[in-house]
Amino acid sequence: MSDKIKFIETSNLKQKPVDENKLGFGSIFTDYMFLMDYDEGMGWHDARIVPYGPISLDPAAACFHYAQEVFEGLKAYRAEDGKILLFRPWENFKRLNESNKRLCIPAIDEELALEGLIKLVNIEKDWIPSVENASLYIRPFIIATEAKLGVKASSKYIYAVILSPSGPYYPEGLNPVKIYVEDNYVRSVKGGTGFAKTGGNYACSLIAQEEAHEQNYSQVLWLDGVERKYIEEVGAMNIFFVLDGEVVTPSLCGSILPGITRKSVVELIKSWGMNVSERRITIDEISKAYDDGKLLEVFGSGTAAVISPVGTLKYEDKVMEIGGGKIGQLSQKLYDTLTGIQWGKIEDTFGWTIEVK
Repeated sequence: MSDKIKFIETSNLKQKPVDENKLGFGSIFTDYMFLMDYDEGMGWHDARIVPYGPISLDPAAACFHYAQEVFEGLKAYRAEDGKILLFRPWENFKRLNESNKRLCIPAIDEELALEGLIKLVNIEKDWIPSVENASLYIRPFIIATEAKLGVKASSKYIYAVILSPSGPYYPEGLNPVKIYVEDNYVRSVKGGTGFAKTGGNYACSLIAQEEAHEQNYSQVLWLDGVERKYIEEVGAMNIFFVLDGEVVTPSLCGSILPGITRKSVVELIKSWGMNVSERRITIDEISKAYDDGKLLEVFGSGTAAVISPVGTLKYEDKVMEIGGGKIGQLSQKLYDTLTGIQWGKIEDTFGWTIEVK
């Protein structure tokens, strides 16, 4: 292990899950975590892998009062030949630093962060599930820890990485979900924090999510916060529409999270010679395409679910049933290709995966 990263070992190891088919998502955690501290004048220091456990914080810590925090999400996969693979992890650390910039958090060393992640996953490789569609979910995050009340950037931070063996995000399988178009509440606007992966974006979306669930819809599709007509993203993923001769996803305008799976989907579709557009698209355009029989598929993309087909889209009083309740041809091809690369089942011609050794 690099002399930059200390390893504090424990003999008090946890019992690993007995039934990997009943892992759930994000509720079981491994034996170790990665920690690193930041102090103004010292920079980031004391990178270490330590036993998983509580983090002690002063009640006046800035993260509690002013929401100065960011996070990421990625996975480690166990291939059929036993190799452990990560999918484009450098993109996560690049995006983490973009979030850091927006939240006035000091940038981390992306190479050291990747090295630390690889070391941590290698130590915890026995926690990576072997059953189909299960993986080791990885959650890097940074919180402001300075104990001082006052609206300003903190002078102290903790960077941490925790690991969670998890089953599929949708345990019922790759079935189309029901999406409710939100036209009352606003998630983000250009100039805000919509492009950053920070908790406040998710906290402000909860009320719409609750109201969608009350109507038996699984997720919310957000419109822009100014004109309330341009489609942006779903609560936990980016969104794509397969129209007659064109695949469309909303362009990144500062209020949409630049998803790594989204980026991979765009690159895959282009590699297949298909017409994919990143542009502004209104809910009215989608509604008309549906009426004209040109809305062929709708699907979301994200780390947790990879590809999530949409079977029902509700806007105001209009309910659009898409694809006869079945996953579309492109959605299935994208899911099979992405998961095939992630689990090492098909050749990675893009150089997206790295092996943990």
